[in-house]
Amino acid sequence: MGAKTRRLEARVDEETMRTLASAAEVLGESVSAFVVGAAMDQANLVLSRADRTLMPADQFASLVAALDRAPEPIPELARHAGRETPFERG
Repeated sequence: MGAKTRRLEARVDEETMRTLASAAEVLGESVSAFVVGAAMDQANLVLSRADRTLMPADQFASLVAALDRAPEPIPELARHAGRETPFERG
């Protein structure tokens, strides 16, 4: 982590502040360190899930089985794939 040059502010009600302060005290941290740590934990969780697709195991098994099946020919697709195109091929 680099030098702390940026400031983060948040307005909270008294009950929220008491809860944050109590939790920080239990961990022996400042409220600021507790809040930043909790925010970073949540940010990392969100980002780690952002590029994953979660699904039930049976649905995943069905997906894998479908991907493992031999492809079925689609004559219309093959016909279109062989057509002339107005675009240059590189």
